[in-house]
Amino acid sequence: MDLIDSPKEGSNTPEFTVSEIGGAVKKLVESELGWVRVRGEVGRVVLARSGHLYFDLKDDRSVLSCMTWKGQVPGLGMMPEEGMEVVAEGKMTASGFQSKFGLNTQRLAVAGEGALMAMLEKRKKALEAEGLFDPARKKPLPYLPDIIGVVTSPQGAVIRDILHRLRDRFPRKVLIWPVAVQGQACAPEVARAIAGFNALTPGGALPRPDLLIVARGGGSVEDLWGFNEEIVARAAAASDIPLISAVGHETDTTLIDFVSDQRAPTPTAAAELAVPVRHELAAWLDSQDARMAQALSNGLTRRGQRLRDLARALPRPDSLLDVPRQRLDLQTARLGPALLSGVQRRKVRLADAAGSLRPATLRRSLSVEARRLEDRAARLDPALLRAIRIKQDDLSARLRRFRPEMLAREQAARTEKLAGVSARLAEAAQRQINSWRNRIDSAERLRRTLGYEATLERGFAVVRSGGNLVTDSVAAGAADVLEIQFADGRITVGSGASEPARPAPRKPAAKKKPPEQGSLF
Repeated sequence: MDLIDSPKEGSNTPEFTVSEIGGAVKKLVESELGWVRVRGEVGRVVLARSGHLYFDLKDDRSVLSCMTWKGQVPGLGMMPEEGMEVVAEGKMTASGFQSKFGLNTQRLAVAGEGALMAMLEKRKKALEAEGLFDPARKKPLPYLPDIIGVVTSPQGAVIRDILHRLRDRFPRKVLIWPVAVQGQACAPEVARAIAGFNALTPGGALPRPDLLIVARGGGSVEDLWGFNEEIVARAAAASDIPLISAVGHETDTTLIDFVSDQRAPTPTAAAELAVPVRHELAAWLDSQDARMAQALSNGLTRRGQRLRDLARALPRPDSLLDVPRQRLDLQTARLGPALLSGVQRRKVRLADAAGSLRPATLRRSLSVEARRLEDRAARLDPALLRAIRIKQDDLSARLRRFRPEMLAREQAARTEKLAGVSARLAEAAQRQINSWRNRIDSAERLRRTLGYEATLERGFAVVRSGGNLVTDSVAAGAADVLEIQFADGRITVGSGASEPARPAPRKPAAKKKPPEQGSLF
């Protein structure tokens, strides 16, 4: 090469590695574009299983990748949805090893009231498609609830208006669940309050309300947006307690108004819907009492008149007894002659029967029966003798067949059989006893293994203070004296101990008691 030749263009430019270029770009992006606010339309949204959130912001010409790490998602303010126009705030960052840049989004807000209304209409259509707005699922309000639960902020005029209106109309017991009524904490706190009231036990120490009122004063769309969140609408729809929504003024409408059992235009109107007017109810009861008394009196009058009308149609009592009296008189007149004729007929029958009876006839009958008895007695003796001879012959035959040696052999055989059975029974009983003893030993070993004393032998200890178990470091730090039980005994430590710590004698393993409930460490 000639010494006067010009060097090639770019030959004196420094060389960089790919990693160096990536790192330089990353530093440039993060230094020049630190914290930024970007407005755009949400595109693809992905919530990874790791908890990280990835989505795109786009306009008519470009797309910006955005990511929110798992720990940043709770503070995001809202979850992005595809098609929503938002303003994202965060730090720009770049990935040197992939030559990509993106926005680490840490706050997210809807861009304008028009976008809020579009998102609200989208949520409304989705919940309506699920049937949450169906009038058939709405529960009727109790006419006079004993306990009313109010979900609202304890500050402000809303709760005072509700309590004042309830006191004027019909005083009832009121339970207040304080919540935030605007901002990021509004929706989760309202949803937890509705679910918390439903979780109470009817008639318990803190009784379950018969009616719920979710109330808030008026405000802008952004102020009321917490009551447009899906978790609030679903909590109101899942409530077993009838619910009145009283959010905003009469012209304000939120999602909870569509899923609640009754919508009130204002919080004061919700109190009017909850209970009737006591004086009007008392007046109505008085009027109903008067009407009932008048109706009862009119009914008794009508029935008395009808009874008198029916009595006039009935015959007189004397006329009803005329015919039976005549029949009685006729039967009385016929009774005397009938008795006399009956007695005469029976006398004639008795005379006829007595005429046929003669002593000779009775004697003949007695002699015939006596001969029959003698004949039977004469035949009885030979029959008894024959039966006795038959029994004697049978007994003699049995005696001839009897052999004492046969009985002895049979007794010996049965004795030998009994001894064998007894031996087998004793052996089986011993096997059973050994089996039970082995099972008891195994259970005892298992009990010792599962007992807390065995755990103490592995290096753990039980900590007590004043007879109570200590389960955490806070309680241990607050205690003056601690009693620590080790495997070989107990010691007492602390400034309030009355005597120096000394280990207690270790108890034999065979006398271990069941483990006490405590902390092991």
